[in-house]
Amino acid sequence: MHLKELQLRQFKNHKDSKFSFNEQIICFVGNNGAGKTNILDAIHYLSQTKSYFNHIDSQNIQFDKDYFMLKGIFKKDENDDEIQCNISIEKGKSIKYNQKKYKRFSEHIGKFPIVIISPTDSNLILEGSDVRRKYLDSSIAQYKRSYLQILIQHNKTLKQRNSLLKQFSEGNYFDQITLDAFDTPLRELANIIHTERTEFLKNLVPVFNKYYTDISGGKEKVDLNFKSQLTNQDYKQLLKESLYQDRASNYTQYGIHKDDIIFEMNDHPIKKIGSQGQQKSFLIALKLAQFEFIKKQTGFKPILLLDDIFDKLDDQRVLKLITLVNENVFGQVFITDTHKERINNILNKAQIPYNIFFIENGKLVNEKR
Repeated sequence: MHLKELQLRQFKNHKDSKFSFNEQIICFVGNNGAGKTNILDAIHYLSQTKSYFNHIDSQNIQFDKDYFMLKGIFKKDENDDEIQCNISIEKGKSIKYNQKKYKRFSEHIGKFPIVIISPTDSNLILEGSDVRRKYLDSSIAQYKRSYLQILIQHNKTLKQRNSLLKQFSEGNYFDQITLDAFDTPLRELANIIHTERTEFLKNLVPVFNKYYTDISGGKEKVDLNFKSQLTNQDYKQLLKESLYQDRASNYTQYGIHKDDIIFEMNDHPIKKIGSQGQQKSFLIALKLAQFEFIKKQTGFKPILLLDDIFDKLDDQRVLKLITLVNENVFGQVFITDTHKERINNILNKAQIPYNIFFIENGKLVNEKR
């Protein structure tokens, strides 16, 4: 699978940019703020139906405009598929697959999987558990499309249960039969999600350890420790035991919505003991493991987006990463960088064909093949 063509119209600082891609490695070079990362984000939109950096669609429209349009041609299984994303302040959002509009955006997830490595990934370590759950869910959804529908239904049922608890409190009454009508599907859906998350992490950890050793030299012991209230506990019993707390707080205290991954180094949270360099290596290994797992499950290689990768790794480690492309580990790779000499030197050493697009103020000003 690879992206053949890309168009951005009134998207962030791109008025009307068009690209054709012929090589495995595509580089966007320009100063900070030129619009390089916006191109990667456009690819993310076409794959995941949303921005990686700003989930408020209207804020990605170019200043003083009322809509943006993104269009891409993906080649997969010898077929060319056109994906178009339209965001309008007046009409809202639409996603089209070969000219046919989706009724639900979730139907698109998993058709054209991607993995992105970005400086903002530090949020996975620094922010709360909801960010890490999103990483889990987006990873699984890209190779198991039924998972996303189950997750959506679970979240809807959980929200309804919480609303019911609030209704009981405000009305000063309680109805166990009505509550059971929500508890039964909530338990069934939560158990499926818990099983999928557990299985994903169990298989991910060995791959993650391999990549961390390759990137860092293996000086530290790292691990991904899955924390879930449902591990080795019966959810029906947990809901029964927490009923008093749930009614007092108008909120469901137990469930997979409290799941978390503890990122560990030498048996301690990396957030507390890891240096900036160790944390960067940890996150890159995590994303590369995600890539390999999705590739194994789907049978084809996701597109890999590397945003400012040179700010994360030294040149030697980047060269090692790029060389993996030549060894057929990765497929199409998009890279952003601020220094054309640096990217030229590393890619020439790797002896891999590449394209460089020079970006300035949201415009393509030059191309080197």
